[in-house]
Amino acid sequence: MKYEDLSKEIIDGVGGKENVNSVVHCTTRLRFKLKDEGLAKTEKLKTTDGVITVVQSGGQYQIVIGNHVADVYDDLIKVGGFQDGGSVPDDYGENDKKEGFINRIIELISSIFSPILGVLCATGMLKGLAALLVALGWLTTKSGTYTILYAIGDEFFYFLPIVLGITTARKFKVDQFVGFAIGASLCYPTIVSLSGNKVLYTLFKGSFFQSDIHTTFLGLPVILMSYTTSVIPVIIAVWFASFIQKYVRKIIPDVVKMFLAPFIVLIITVPMNLLIIGPVSTWLSDAISNLCLAVYSVSPSIAGVVMGAVWQPIVVLGLHWGFVPVAMANLTAKGYDPIIALSFGASFSQIGVVLAIMMQTRNLKTKGLAISSFISGIFGVTEPAIYGITLPRKRPFIFSCIGGALGGLLLGFFRSKFFIMGGGGVFAFPSMINPKSGADMSFYGVFIAIFVAFVIGFTLQMIFGKNYVDIEPEVATAGASTASQVETPVDESNTTTIFNKATTLASPLSGKLIQLSEIDDKVFASGAMGKGIAIDPTEGVIYAPADGEIVLAFPTGHAVGLKTTDGAELLMHIGMDTVNLEGKGFEILVKQGDQVKLGTPLVKFDIAAIKAAGYSVVTPLVVTNSKNYHEIKIVTDKSEVTKNEVLLELS
Repeated sequence: MKYEDLSKEIIDGVGGKENVNSVVHCTTRLRFKLKDEGLAKTEKLKTTDGVITVVQSGGQYQIVIGNHVADVYDDLIKVGGFQDGGSVPDDYGENDKKEGFINRIIELISSIFSPILGVLCATGMLKGLAALLVALGWLTTKSGTYTILYAIGDEFFYFLPIVLGITTARKFKVDQFVGFAIGASLCYPTIVSLSGNKVLYTLFKGSFFQSDIHTTFLGLPVILMSYTTSVIPVIIAVWFASFIQKYVRKIIPDVVKMFLAPFIVLIITVPMNLLIIGPVSTWLSDAISNLCLAVYSVSPSIAGVVMGAVWQPIVVLGLHWGFVPVAMANLTAKGYDPIIALSFGASFSQIGVVLAIMMQTRNLKTKGLAISSFISGIFGVTEPAIYGITLPRKRPFIFSCIGGALGGLLLGFFRSKFFIMGGGGVFAFPSMINPKSGADMSFYGVFIAIFVAFVIGFTLQMIFGKNYVDIEPEVATAGASTASQVETPVDESNTTTIFNKATTLASPLSGKLIQLSEIDDKVFASGAMGKGIAIDPTEGVIYAPADGEIVLAFPTGHAVGLKTTDGAELLMHIGMDTVNLEGKGFEILVKQGDQVKLGTPLVKFDIAAIKAAGYSVVTPLVVTNSKNYHEIKIVTDKSEVTKNEVLLELS
């Protein structure tokens, strides 16, 4: 129970166990289905240690954890007492009617595929490894080693309907073994081999739906399809079974319900699946595949630019799950998928930007996060980089999208494709080897594309992103912008002590001193933002505590950032939660990029008006790059200070 405390905070943050319909996890996120998202404490969760951020999208409440999400999930299930991914109510579907159609589809897909994502990637990597060994000439396709390696990788895909039958059954509250049986019926060897029987007659001759009939059921023609590795037929069949099960459980006596209910469900669902659901859903899957490939064929390069540019914003919203059935449909129908392949360069552009930030930052915390995010990104897990590094700083995120677009252009130009569903990042390379022709130009083009994406992301950040490296995420996320410049003379009155700009900081306010640990804000009080001091002001003007450059000028006036001439990075935050006032009671006097001197007025604020609105005006002065200093010491022993009086010593 390493993450017991974090699990308790998360459960409390989502509104308690009783507010949870279900919870699953993917590579980096806990994906909650909540009864009422309004009960969740989103802002509190965002500042919780161990949580990267919170995303509300696709009908889900997504808490981004990082690479150790599976361990957090295991402890969360134990702490919350959840079973099978949460307590989904019997009226599932009725509650979902309130959501948009797209959100419902995305949530459905992610719930079904999230539990199998790890094994899906692992087995795909094994198939890719086998293909790579053949391409290198180290094995032949007739060798026993290849056969066993390929079987280990392929069995999960071959019997995918069985696996999806189980996860879909969990989603729709169907007996899991009934879901297993429905999926198994699509892979049963005797049924699979029926397509080798003599053709009895042909249906829909000359049309897209033309089908040879090899067998019948109660005199009705059975249109045989290749259901191994398929996705849509079993999902629709289990969904259909959920209605049958719900009805029969109401009318069957309890004494025989245990065996009679699944008997009726299976005897209705499986033939219905083979006669109608399976063929229709397969045709639908083929149509989706053909449509996507038709759009792609118009201009693969343009499609690559679009896909590469938008892929990371799609990941941010959690909507990338919508491409899973498209990719699976393409793999089943054509044996390859070029659509998701177009996004492959985006993750390498992202880590290119992160590497540049890692080299540029002087903040040890940012550097440490960048290193771990870079390593994760190499293996295709970019959420830590997106949420922890680039997205809060905005411009670096845009750079990564530009690099992804150019990488996508080249992936389209070289007609690069995925031939199996495998791992991400460098683990995906074997998945892009054509099993028929081996390593051809479409495969070598992948390396050119990701190299270009990486270099573009890295270069753009190094040249144009320097000023966006050490911006505090809170300020950057909220969208700091330049404010109107007001030329104001330096107020040099009441400067009681000689100021040494290299080692000391003056008080930006007149008022009562308060230790950071005593203020009513977890982020500042914990020291997560850095070390410093807080002041309860008696005068509504905040002054520059040292010479330097304004690096943050919040348009609402409630916060301002200063980088001193000797490199100290300061954040002054007037009050707690005062961003909610949307600038009322504040007048910002400087703009980003201004050079200021000690004692320059930065912001005027109306103490009485802010307090009347129900907010505190206690103002933290925080050295956000505290880790660059051995000690940050309060040099006055007074309980109250005046503006421009020496307050902190940095050494």
